[in-house]
Amino acid sequence: MADQDSLDQKPHYHGHRQRLKERFFDKGPDSLKDYELLELLLCVAIPRRDLKPLAKDLIRRFGSFSAVLSAPRDRLREIPGVGETVLLALKVSQASAIALQREDILNQPVISSWKALIGYCRSVMAHEQNEQFRVLFLDKKNTLMMDELQSSGTVDQTSIYPREVIKRALELGATALILVHNHPSGDPTPSREDIEMTRELKGAAEKLGINVHDHLVIARNSHVSFKTLGLL
Repeated sequence: MADQDSLDQKPHYHGHRQRLKERFFDKGPDSLKDYELLELLLCVAIPRRDLKPLAKDLIRRFGSFSAVLSAPRDRLREIPGVGETVLLALKVSQASAIALQREDILNQPVISSWKALIGYCRSVMAHEQNEQFRVLFLDKKNTLMMDELQSSGTVDQTSIYPREVIKRALELGATALILVHNHPSGDPTPSREDIEMTRELKGAAEKLGINVHDHLVIARNSHVSFKTLGLL
């Protein structure tokens, strides 16, 4: 039978974790390194395990806290120590972050919340492995009504049908659009196909009194605006 001292002995990581918690509450999340913040998140899901090595490994593999949360589930499952509980904690945290950012921009004029809009688009799309095409539907006051994923494709292309976008805009009563898609390659430079499709969609929309305000291309570490580039 174990003696009383061994029963009372706390895991070696207990003091370290307690210090992280205190620093988080006293000084805020910015006082923690990415792996420390990730460790705190994981210890909520698995309290009786030293998770510092796993947190460091995840940051090393994916590069940042946000990249870990955004990583594809199949890639995360390949990593030793990542089971369904860890995976659930990461993906719930990602969904929570996106929901908070969505609340910041929904029912807000996009001009006054442009930075938040870019942040939301980056959270949703920047780390996706396949191209996605989203449409932000605006009302006559340029207030965001709806954000919808229209298409998801391969690592370097996706298909979008202007007729379907216009049809959806009419269903919602939208009077303006912002187009958004990602480049998994990391280079946000618009392709010739991107430019041609945007011009086609813009021409079709204008015939029905619907404006295309911009087309954003989101990459992992940057983004570009068709309007800023003079392409709209």
